[in-house]
Amino acid sequence: MKLASTPRIEFLRELATEILGVYGLGRTVVAIDGTDVAERAAFADDLAAVFDEREHPVFSASLRDFRRSRAEQERFGPESPERLLRHLYDFSLLRRVLLDPFRLGGSTGFVTRAFDADRDAWIQPTWLTGPSDATLILDGEYLNRKELRDLWSYSVMVETEADAVRFGPGGAEDTGMVTEHEVADRLYRGEVRPRSRATAIVDVSNPADPRRVFLDSC
Repeated sequence: MKLASTPRIEFLRELATEILGVYGLGRTVVAIDGTDVAERAAFADDLAAVFDEREHPVFSASLRDFRRSRAEQERFGPESPERLLRHLYDFSLLRRVLLDPFRLGGSTGFVTRAFDADRDAWIQPTWLTGPSDATLILDGEYLNRKELRDLWSYSVMVETEADAVRFGPGGAEDTGMVTEHEVADRLYRGEVRPRSRATAIVDVSNPADPRRVFLDSC
């Protein structure tokens, strides 16, 4: 279906052209990283819609659907920023039922949702297959961490104006107004430097008109 042309859709069309120009054949995994859950998910959904507009087979998944159960998380100690960063998600499960079988191609089945975090319950798996040329778009936090980043063909870091305030000098941590999740985000940024790992950085401070950000390499 033809999408209405807006600055956001035109930006996403250009991004899709860039991705498909290099990774249009075979199985491709595109990671959408970022701390703002709503903006990150919306960006991933809209990018998938642009791929679909081009009639390029696309599948969508969210890291949220690969969380550990609350009981399993508690095995790693009381809730803390460190536990959120290291153990909130089951990356082994993510690889086993989604990433590895998707990348294998052929008739190998894969699962795009495994766990319902709201109900703290497992989801009856729905096994999918796809054509030899297909793209998986996965959104989630912490996706540029060491054990995952080599699995992505292309990764996008979605940023908002709030990120600059939260993680820049004089941010929430400096005033004592900070949550454990925000501390975990700071740990992630300090350890991984995801902006330098991502293929593309996109500023969605104005969601209707996203902008590409290029790091100064000098």
